[in-house]
Amino acid sequence: MSGLLPGDPAAVVGGGATPRAHCVLAPNPSPMTLDGTNTWLLAEPGSDLAVVVDPGPLDEVHLRNVVETAERQGRRVALTLLTHGHADHAEGAARFAELTGTKVLALDPAHRLGDEGLRHGQRLEVGGLDLRVVGTPGHTADSLTFHLPADGAVLTGDTVLGRGTTMVAHPDGQLGDYLDSLRRLHTMASEHGVRTVLPGHGPVLADALGAVDYYLAHRANRLAQVETAVEAGCRTAGEVVARVYADVDRALWPAAELSVRAQLRYLEDHGLI
Repeated sequence: MSGLLPGDPAAVVGGGATPRAHCVLAPNPSPMTLDGTNTWLLAEPGSDLAVVVDPGPLDEVHLRNVVETAERQGRRVALTLLTHGHADHAEGAARFAELTGTKVLALDPAHRLGDEGLRHGQRLEVGGLDLRVVGTPGHTADSLTFHLPADGAVLTGDTVLGRGTTMVAHPDGQLGDYLDSLRRLHTMASEHGVRTVLPGHGPVLADALGAVDYYLAHRANRLAQVETAVEAGCRTAGEVVARVYADVDRALWPAAELSVRAQLRYLEDHGLI
């Protein structure tokens, strides 16, 4: 969706974001992907090994650019990770694995290349880089966040974007799970030193706690609006979208309808409608 998050983030141009994270922006901008998919190249300073998170779409020029960016840094890509399986993050993973000779690790077995998967609480170490796996379902059932403790940063995929808000991709995504994931990120930001959000789309956010607070407030507000729309007589998700999202670009209404379906299910499950 539209709108700036706390911290007045700058435009996405790719490049270094933290001492250990470098963004290679995919050329797939759209209303849904914002400036394009942020492919993240991670490495410990001084190491010759790198980890890539979300190779992005199946775009040969982009995939080779990621490899060449690592090579210019004097590094070899040793591991490929996915925040989730949506095509704008994962479609290029198989080809990227061919280019780099790496495994692809994901939560969902359908998106893995190799026998290994990912799970909440897992710790990865590559060339001295310390990376923690955090389960953050809700946008999709398989959504993960990667915690980079040394930089006080989290790579959030589509769970938190760098501009605007994300959708809950019902029925795979569930609003209750999503709210729990936001609360988990809130705890990480308020109690465990997370300051920076490295999103799957949009600019880097320097105020992680402010961004998550914004998301939680936004979700509470939208949920109240959907409940009011139902009380006013809206009977279908499409009718709710037309009422609640009237000020949103119509190109985003199909995604908004998925979120509304998730919100309606949540309200039904909690006996609120």
